Amino acid sequence: MPEAMDPLMELCELIAKNPTQFADKLTWLCNRCSQPEALVGGSSRVSRSQLNAVLAVARFLSFRTSDPSIDLRPKSIVLEFLRAVPSSFRQSFWPQSFNVDSIGAFYAEFLAHLVKSAKTCVDFSEEIAGFLGEVVMDAVNHNASESLAISRAFLLALTQNFPPILASDGEKLVTTLLDQVIVASQLPGEQAGGNSGASSCQSSPLIKANHHGNNGISSPANDLSQVSGGSSSGLSSTSALLNGSGLMWKSGFDSMGMSFGFNDGGGGLFKQQAALFEEESVEGLEKHEIAFKLIANVLTHVKLDNKLSEQVRFIAKKQLQSLSAFLKIRKRDWNIQGQLLKSRVTTKLSVYQAAARMKIKSLASLDADGKTSKRLVLETLALLIDAAEACLLSVWRKLRVCEELFSSLLAGIAQIAVSRGGQPLRVLLIRLKPLVLTACAQADTWAGSQGAMFESVMKTSCQIIESGWAKDRAPVDTFILGLATSIRERNDYDEQVEKEKQGVPAVQLNLISLLANLTVDVNKSEVVDMILPLFVESLEEGDALTPGILRLRLLDAVSRIASLGFEKSYRETVVLMTRSYLAKLSSVGSAESTTLPAEANTERVETLPAGFLLIASGLQNPKLRSDYRHRLLSLCSDVGLAAESKSGRSGADFLGPLLPAVAEICSDFDPTVNVEPSLLKLFRNLWFYVALFGLAPPVLKAPQQAKSTSTTLNSVGSNGAIALQAVAGPYMWSAQWSSAVQRIAQGTPPLVVSSVKWLEDELELNALHNPGSRRGSGNEKAALNQRSALSAALGGRVEVAAMSTISGVKATYLLAVAFLEIIRFSSNGGILNGDSSLTASRSAFSCVFEYLKTPNLMPAVCQCLTALVHRAFEAAVGWLEDRITDTGKEAGIRESTLFAHGCFLIKSMSQREDHIRDIAVNLLTQLRDKFPQILWNSSCLDSLLFSVHNDSTSTVVNDPSWVATVRALYQKILKEWICMSVSYAPCTSQGLLQEKLCKANTWQKAQQTTDVVSLLTEIRIGTGKNDWAGIRTANVPAVMAAAAAASGANLTLTEAFNFEVLSTGIVSATVKSNHAGEIAGMRRLYSSIGGFQAGSTPTTFGGGLQRLITGAFSQPPQTEDDSFNEMLLNKFVHLLQQFVSTAEKGGGVDKSQFRDICSQATALLLSNLTSDSRFSVEGFAQLLRLLCWCPAYISTPDAMETGVFIWTWLVSAAPQLGSLVLAELVDAWLWSIDTKRGLFALDVKYSGPAAKLRPHLAPGEPEPQPEVNPVEQILAHRIWLGFFIDRFEVVRHNSGEQLLLLGRLLQGTMKLPWNFSRHPAATGTFFTVMLLGLKFSSCHSQGNLQNYKTGLQLLEDRIYRACLGWFAFEPEWFELKYMNFAQSEAQSVSIFVHYLSNDRGDATQSDSKGPGTENGSSLVDMNDEHHPVWGHMESYAIGREKRKQLLLMLCQHEADRLEVWAQPTNTKESASRPKISSDKWVEYARTAFSVDPRIALCMASRFPANATLKAEVTQLVQSHILDVRTIPEALPYFVTPKAVDEDSVLLQQLPHWAACSITQALEFLTPSYKGHPRVMAYVLRVMESYPPERVTFFMPQLVQSLRYDDGKLVEGYLLRAAQRSDIFAHILIWQLQGEMCEPEGAVKDPAAVIKNNSFQEILPVVREHIIDGFNDKARDIFQREFDFFDEVTSISGVLLPLPKDERRAGIRTELEKIQMRGDDLYLPTAPSKFVRGIRVDSGIPLQSAAKVPIMVTFDVVDRDGDPNDIKPQACIFKVGDDCRQDVLALQVIALLRDIYGAIGLNLYLFPYGVLPTGPERGIIEVVPNSRSRSQMGETTDGGLYEIFQQDFGPVGSPSFETARENFIISSAGYAVASLLLQPKDRHNGNLLFDSDGRLVHIDFGFILETSPGGNMRFESAHFKLSHEMTQLLDPSGVMKSETWNQFVSLCVKGYLAARRYMDGIINTVLMMLESGLPCFSRGDPIGNLRKRFHPEMTEREAANFMIHVCTDAYNKWTTAGYDLIQYLQQGIEK
Repeated sequence: MPEAMDPLMELCELIAKNPTQFADKLTWLCNRCSQPEALVGGSSRVSRSQLNAVLAVARFLSFRTSDPSIDLRPKSIVLEFLRAVPSSFRQSFWPQSFNVDSIGAFYAEFLAHLVKSAKTCVDFSEEIAGFLGEVVMDAVNHNASESLAISRAFLLALTQNFPPILASDGEKLVTTLLDQVIVASQLPGEQAGGNSGASSCQSSPLIKANHHGNNGISSPANDLSQVSGGSSSGLSSTSALLNGSGLMWKSGFDSMGMSFGFNDGGGGLFKQQAALFEEESVEGLEKHEIAFKLIANVLTHVKLDNKLSEQVRFIAKKQLQSLSAFLKIRKRDWNIQGQLLKSRVTTKLSVYQAAARMKIKSLASLDADGKTSKRLVLETLALLIDAAEACLLSVWRKLRVCEELFSSLLAGIAQIAVSRGGQPLRVLLIRLKPLVLTACAQADTWAGSQGAMFESVMKTSCQIIESGWAKDRAPVDTFILGLATSIRERNDYDEQVEKEKQGVPAVQLNLISLLANLTVDVNKSEVVDMILPLFVESLEEGDALTPGILRLRLLDAVSRIASLGFEKSYRETVVLMTRSYLAKLSSVGSAESTTLPAEANTERVETLPAGFLLIASGLQNPKLRSDYRHRLLSLCSDVGLAAESKSGRSGADFLGPLLPAVAEICSDFDPTVNVEPSLLKLFRNLWFYVALFGLAPPVLKAPQQAKSTSTTLNSVGSNGAIALQAVAGPYMWSAQWSSAVQRIAQGTPPLVVSSVKWLEDELELNALHNPGSRRGSGNEKAALNQRSALSAALGGRVEVAAMSTISGVKATYLLAVAFLEIIRFSSNGGILNGDSSLTASRSAFSCVFEYLKTPNLMPAVCQCLTALVHRAFEAAVGWLEDRITDTGKEAGIRESTLFAHGCFLIKSMSQREDHIRDIAVNLLTQLRDKFPQILWNSSCLDSLLFSVHNDSTSTVVNDPSWVATVRALYQKILKEWICMSVSYAPCTSQGLLQEKLCKANTWQKAQQTTDVVSLLTEIRIGTGKNDWAGIRTANVPAVMAAAAAASGANLTLTEAFNFEVLSTGIVSATVKSNHAGEIAGMRRLYSSIGGFQAGSTPTTFGGGLQRLITGAFSQPPQTEDDSFNEMLLNKFVHLLQQFVSTAEKGGGVDKSQFRDICSQATALLLSNLTSDSRFSVEGFAQLLRLLCWCPAYISTPDAMETGVFIWTWLVSAAPQLGSLVLAELVDAWLWSIDTKRGLFALDVKYSGPAAKLRPHLAPGEPEPQPEVNPVEQILAHRIWLGFFIDRFEVVRHNSGEQLLLLGRLLQGTMKLPWNFSRHPAATGTFFTVMLLGLKFSSCHSQGNLQNYKTGLQLLEDRIYRACLGWFAFEPEWFELKYMNFAQSEAQSVSIFVHYLSNDRGDATQSDSKGPGTENGSSLVDMNDEHHPVWGHMESYAIGREKRKQLLLMLCQHEADRLEVWAQPTNTKESASRPKISSDKWVEYARTAFSVDPRIALCMASRFPANATLKAEVTQLVQSHILDVRTIPEALPYFVTPKAVDEDSVLLQQLPHWAACSITQALEFLTPSYKGHPRVMAYVLRVMESYPPERVTFFMPQLVQSLRYDDGKLVEGYLLRAAQRSDIFAHILIWQLQGEMCEPEGAVKDPAAVIKNNSFQEILPVVREHIIDGFNDKARDIFQREFDFFDEVTSISGVLLPLPKDERRAGIRTELEKIQMRGDDLYLPTAPSKFVRGIRVDSGIPLQSAAKVPIMVTFDVVDRDGDPNDIKPQACIFKVGDDCRQDVLALQVIALLRDIYGAIGLNLYLFPYGVLPTGPERGIIEVVPNSRSRSQMGETTDGGLYEIFQQDFGPVGSPSFETARENFIISSAGYAVASLLLQPKDRHNGNLLFDSDGRLVHIDFGFILETSPGGNMRFESAHFKLSHEMTQLLDPSGVMKSETWNQFVSLCVKGYLAARRYMDGIINTVLMMLESGLPCFSRGDPIGNLRKRFHPEMTEREAANFMIHVCTDAYNKWTTAGYDLIQYLQQGIEK
C-alpha cells in the first residue's frame, strides 16, 4: 500500500483506542469505502482511496471486533467486501495503476486483518465462515483467461491467511481440489513448455487440462517411486549403510551416491524420469502448491470425513515418495540447464514442501490410540525421514528452498514425535541417528558455519531430546550415547596410507560440535555426565594419538560444556585446560617444540584462551565465579613467572591470551569490598607482569617515538625498553588484550597488600622475578629503565634522579600501580565495578587515595604516589573532555561519572590526613573550573551541605581540632561553591537550595545547621553590589529579574531589590512543601474514603465509559491513585485554560491565584514522576505543557515571574524533566515570535515614540494605539529570557540535547528578516538576547557543539546582523514608571559591550587560515562569494572585523546614552573613549551602509556634529540613490538649497520617495528651496498622504507658506484639503483672517513690504475660494459656526463704551441674546469638543488697558465621548490683541508635550488652545481649575510653601506630597520649554497653579529674542525659579534634597528628549520667520534656538549643561528683581 495509508493506519489506531470519542472519524472512514451495490454491480472501478479505507476499517476491526459497543457498519462493510471478492477477479474492478502484485498485496493485508478479527470474535468468525466457502470456490473455478492471475493472487493470499470456513464448505473445497490434483497427478507431463504448456493452464487457476485422455500412463511420481523399491526398502538400505560400525568416514555427495546406486548403471532410467519431470509446466506446479496449501489450511479449521482424509493422505504420500526419487536425479540427467533448471527445481520443491505440510496436518484428525493411526504415523515418519535424507544427499541441498524443505520436514518429524511419544519416538530415535550422522558427514559443512541443514538437525534433535527426556528416557539416553561413541570410532589408518593425508573426517568434527551444542541447549547435568567423559577421555589420550584439529574441536566443546556451571564438569574441565596451558608453556623453547604442528600453537594462542573466556562468560554461580577468578589469576601468576624465567621468549605471548578471560571473570568483581589477601596478591602479581611485559595500553596521550628495541624482544635488557614503549606507545600487541587490561582495571582493588609496610618489604616482589635472570650490571640497567618508564608514566612530575632510592623491582611495582590507576580513568572515566548506580563509592579516586593513607612512606615513593593522583586526575579529565560530544545514554553516563568523582572529592575533604585533604580540595577546584556543571548537581550539593557532619559522627577518635579544621574547610569551599553557582545561574541555584530545604529530614541530619545558615545568610542577590565582580551572568538584569522570580520572594522586580538567598529560600521551600503536603493530604483522604464509591456519581468522568476503555485495551482496572490523578488533572487543566482564556479576552489575571494554581499543579506533577501508567504519562504531559505555555500566553511580568518560579522548581526537583520543560518553552518562545508579541511586536503601532509622533515629528501614517501595552509583554520576555540564560549556563557544558534546543530557539529568533520590536523599552531585552546568542555561538570551541561549527558561525553572523539592525532606527528615549528600569537597560547594553569587546573570535580567525570545517567549506573561506547573511563580500575575515568594530562603537554609544538617561544627574563623564579618526569614521559609514543604508543614516543622527561622517553619508546616499528611496530620513542628504540652485539630477528621484514627516516637509516650503517644482510636488504629495485633521496643527505654517507660493501649489493643496475636512477649512479660514493685519514694528525693507502686501492680497482670495468650494451642507455648518462665535466676540465691542462696573451685566445681557445654532457647533480652539450651550452668568470682563477682553464659559461634550457628560470650558475672547505669537509658543509646547507623552516621561505641560479668528482678534482657552500666583497672593501673605500647606495639608501628608510631585513635574516641563522658547515677562500674573498643584505658564508675548522694557533682557535666567519655588523643590535649601534631584533629573531627561526632535521643533518655528511676529524682529532667533539645543554636545555634556541651567536659575536675583518691578509698576503680587 502507498504512503497515503500511513496516516489512515494511525487514524484507525486512534479510533480503536477511543471509539466513542472518535465516532465521527469512524463514520468518515466508512463513508469513504465503496458501497456494496457498487462492488457487485461492477459499473465502475474502485478507487485507491476506497481500497485504503476498506483496509483501514478492517484494521480497526482487528483491534475492536469483540467490543459490543462498536457500530455494526464497519463489520458489514468488511463482510460485504469479502462477499464481493469474486467480482474483483477482473482488471476493470481495480484502479488502473494496480498491477497483479499490488492486488495480491491488498488481498494479503485485507485477509490478515480479517483473520485477526475472526480470532477475537466468535460471532464475526461464524459470519465469515457462512459464505467463505462460496467465495473460495468461485476463485478456484474461475476460468476467465484474461483475469486468471487475479483469482490466483487471491488464492495465494488465502494460503497465508485463511479465515474460518464451514465444515461442509471445507469438504467441498477439498474434494474439488483433490479431483483436480488427482487428475493432474495421473496425467503425463508431455508438454514441458512453449505455447502448449501455456495453453494447458487456461481453464482454471488450479485445473490442468488433460490433453491426451490416457489415464493409463503413470506419472513421474509413480514411476520414480519404484526406483528405490518403495520407502521401506529405501529406508532399510540407508540404515544398513549408515548404522553400526561400518560407517564410512568419506565426504562428498558422489561417494554417498555410489551406495545408493547413483552410478552410471541407472543413468538411463534417471534421464527418462528427468524428461518426464521436464514436461510438467512450472505454472501447473505452482497451482499444485496452492492447492496443497489450501487443503492444509482447511485441515486446520475442519475435520474431514475418513474417506476424504484418506485421499488427502494418499496424495501426500505419493508426493513424498516421488520426492526421494526426484532428488536423486543428477544435474547431467536433465535436458535443461542453468537458471531455467534451477527455477523448475525450486518450484517443484515448493510443491513438495506444501505436500509435506498437508501430510502432517492430515495426521491431526487421526485417533491417537488406533492401530491404523499408529501405522500411518510410523509410515509418515519413514516417509519424512526418507525425504529428509534425500534432501541431505541431493545435489540441490544448497538451494535455499531445499534447506527450507529439509527444515519443514524435520519440524514435522519433531511435531509427530513430541505429540505422539511412545513407539513413534523410539522408532524416530533409531532412524534419527543415521540422519544426524549423514548431516555431519557433509564435508563442506566444516568450512565456517555448518549450514542451515546442520542447524535444522541440531534444533530437531534438541526438541526431541527435551520432549523425550520426561516421557521416555531410555531411548533418548541410547541415542545420545550412540552419537557420543561414534566419535571414538575410527577407520583403520594402516590400510590406506593416503587416508593419513586426509586428516580428521568432517563427520567427527561436526559430531563433536553437534554434541556440544546439544549439551548446551538441553542444559542437563545427566547429559553432561554422558558426553563430557568421552570428550575428556579423547583429550587425555595424548597429543600423539589425537589429531590437532580434532583436539581443538574437543577443547572447544569441553569449555562450552563447562560454561554451563555444573560444578563437577566445571572443575574437571578447568583443571584439564589449566594443565594443558601450562604444558604448552613448558614445551616452548624445547627441542621437541620445533617439530610441533601449527595446531599446537593454535591451541595455546586461540583455543585454550577462547575456552577460558567462554567459561568466564558462561558461569553464573557466584561461588564458581569466585573460584574461577582465583584459578585464572593463579594461572596468570604461574604463567608470568614461568614466562619471565624463559630468557629467550617474551612473556606477553603467554600472558596476553589469558587476559580477555581474566577481564570477563573480573567484570562483576567489586574492588571496593574487603578482598582476601591471597586474591589481592594475585591481582598484584598480574599487574606486575602486565607492567613488566608491556601489556598495558600506553598511558601518555601524545605517542612518543619509541626507542629502537630488539625486534625479537629477546635481549636481557629488553624488559626496560618494553616498559618505556608501554608507557609512550605504540602498542605492540592485540587490541583485544589492550581492551582486556582496561576492563581488568575496573575490577582490580587498590594494590595495597597490607596496611603496614606494604611497599617496604621487597621479598614478595623479588619472588616475582627469576633470580638467575637478573645479574650484575644487567639488573641495574633494567632498574634504571623501569625508573625512566615510571617517570614518563607520571608525566615527568618526578625526575628519574629523585627515584634513586627506589629499587628496580619496586619501580616495576610502582609502574604497575601507575598503569592500573591511570588506566582505570582513561578506560571508562574512573568508575569501578559494582552496582549499577554511579555514586561516589564507585569513583576510582577511592582506590588512588588508598595509597596515600599508608604511614611512613619513603619520600620518593610518596612523591611518586602524589604525582600518580594528579596523573589519574588528568586521565579522568581527558576522558570526560573526549566524550563531550556524547548524547543520550552516553552523555548521561559521562555526567554521572563526573558527579561521582565530584562527590567523592568533596567527601575526601574530611580525611584525617592533611595532604589528602589538600589534594582533594585542589582536584575539586580544578574539576569545578573545568566542568562547572557540577555546581548544580544535587548529589554534589548534598555532599557539601551534609557530608562533614555525617562523617564526623562516625569517627572513632574524638578530635575537636580536626573537626574544627574540617568544618572550616567545608565552610570555605561551600561559600565559594554557592557564590559561584549563584553568580552563573541564580535561578537554578536557588531552586536547588530550596529543594534541599524542602527535605526537612535531610536538613535535620546536619547537626551543625547554624554553620550552613550563617554561610548562606551572607550571600545576597540584587541590583546593588553583589558578591561577584565583572559580567557574571547574575549581573545581567534579565537574569537578576528571573532570579528574583525564582526566589519566590514577593519582590517588585521593576524597582531596586536586594534579597538574601537563605531567607527567601526558606520561605519558598516552605511554600513548596505546603503545596506538596496539600496534594499528599488530598491523596490520602481520597484513598481513605475509597475514591468514588460504587453508589456515588462521579463528577468528572463516567465510570461506565472508563470500564469500556479499560476493557477494550485489556488494561488492569484504574487504581484509586490514577482516579485521583485524573480528577485533579482535569481540574488543573481546566483552571489553567481559564486563565489563558481570560488573558486572551483582555482581562486581568489574579497574580496570587495564578501562582497558587500553578504551584499546586507542579506539586501534583512532581508527586507522580514515578508513575508509568498510560494515563499518567499522557495526562501529566498535557499538564506540563500547560504549565510551560500559560505564562507565555498571558504575557505579563507577574505571570512570567510565576512561570520562572515553577519552571525552576520543576528542573531543580526533577532534572530529568529539564529537556521536556525546555522543549516546551522553546516552542512557546517561537510561538511568541510568530504571533508578534512583546519583544517581537514588529508592527509599527508597537514601536513606541516613533508610532505616537506620526506624522508631525516622525514619517509615516498615524497608527492606532495598540490594545495591549507592548512594554508589559517586553518585560515578560525579559524575565523569561533571564531564565533561558540561567539554563544555558547550567547545561552549556553537559547537556548537548538542551543546548541544541536553545540553538533552535536562537535560530528561530535570529531568522531573517529582522523580527524584533523597535520599541526603545526593548533595548535591554534585545541586547540580552544577543548576549545569549553570542555566548551560545562561542560554544563552537566546546566539544559538545564542535560538529555544528559552521552553523554556529552562521548564527553569529545573524546575531551581528540583528544587532546592527537595531541601529537602523533612530535612537529613542523611553521612560517607565519603574525606578530600576533605565539602569537595567543601560546595564544590559553595557554587559553586551563588555562581552563583545572581550570576544576575540580566535576560533574564526584560526579557521580562516585553514580548510573549511564540517559539511563542506567553512563560511570563513567564502571569499568573493554570496554569504547567506552579508550577501556579496570580498573577504569574510576582514569584513567580520569591520562589522564587529562598527557594532562595538554603536553599542558603546548606546550604552553611554542609556547610562545618561539612567543617571541624569551624575555629572561624571563616562570613561574616556579613544578618539576616532576621520578615516575610521569613513570606514564605519561605509561598513554600515553596506549592511543597511538606514544604519549609516541613523549613525549620522547619533553624531549630528560629526562633519566627516555627515559628508561620507551624503556621498553614499547620493551615489546609491536608488537603494534609499524608501528611507525618508535620507532626504536632507540630497534635497538641499544647493541641489535646488543647481537643479540636481538627484531631485528626479523625489516622485518615488517615501513620505517624510510634516515638520521635515515644512522645511522644504521655506524660501531656501525656492519653490522648486520637484520639491514642491513631493511636499504636497506628503501632505496629501496624511489626513487633513493631522495637518491642521501646522495651519499657521501652511498659511505662511502662501508667501512663497508662486506656483499656487500650496493654495491648491489647501483648497483640496478644505474640501476633504470641514474642520481643516474652518481653522484655515480663521488663520487666514488672523493674518489679515499689518505686522508690528518699524517699517521694513521695501522689498519685504511689497512681498507682504502681495501676501495680504492673497489671503482674502484664498478665503473666498475655500468658501466657494463648500457644498450646501459644508456651507451651512461654516455659516452657523462662524456666526455663533462672531456674535460672542462682538460682545467686546459692545462693552467698550460701558463703565467698568456695568460690563459684567452687559455681558450677561448680550449672551442671553445668542441662540444655539445646532448640535454640531464646536469650540474653535478644541474641535474635539461640541458646544451644548453658554453659561450666561459666566461672562467676566477682563483687565486690559484699551480693550475689553471677555471670558465666557461654554457647556461642552467630547465629540467621541458620552453625549450626556457635559463639562464647563471657559474661553477668553480677545479683541485688539495679536494672538499669533502665543499660537507659535504653544505649538512648541504642544510638540514637547507629545514628545514627553510618547516616551513616557512624566513631565506636565498644558498647551491651552489659542486661535486667531481675525485681525487682532482671537479665542484663548482658559486653563481649568487654576488661579494665578498673584491671585493666590491676594488671599495670603505666605509663600508657595505655606499656600501648599494650606491647600493640601501638612508637609509629609500624602496630599501635600502628591501636590509637590505635581509641582515638580510641571516645573520641570516648563523649565525645558522655557529654555527653548526663552519666554520673558514671567511675573506672577503669568504663572498659574491648578487645583492639583501643577504650574502652568501663560501669556507668551515675549519669547525668543524679545523681552519687556525695550528688550533689556532683565530676566537673565533661562527659566523662572524663584525662592518660594525652590522651597517646594528643595527643602534642604542647598540643592541636596531628593526632590531637587528629581526635578533636575526630569529637566535633564526633558531636555534630552527635546534634543532628539530638534529639527522638527526648529522647522516649526522657522516657517514663521517672515510672519512679522515680534519674536523674530531682532537678532538671530533660529540660530540661537538651535544653539540652545547644543547639537554638538554628547548626551552627557548636554545633561551637564541642563544641570548647570537648573543650578543657574536656582533663586537667581534677577528673577526676584523682576517680580519686584512688576509689583511696583503693575501691582502684581510677588
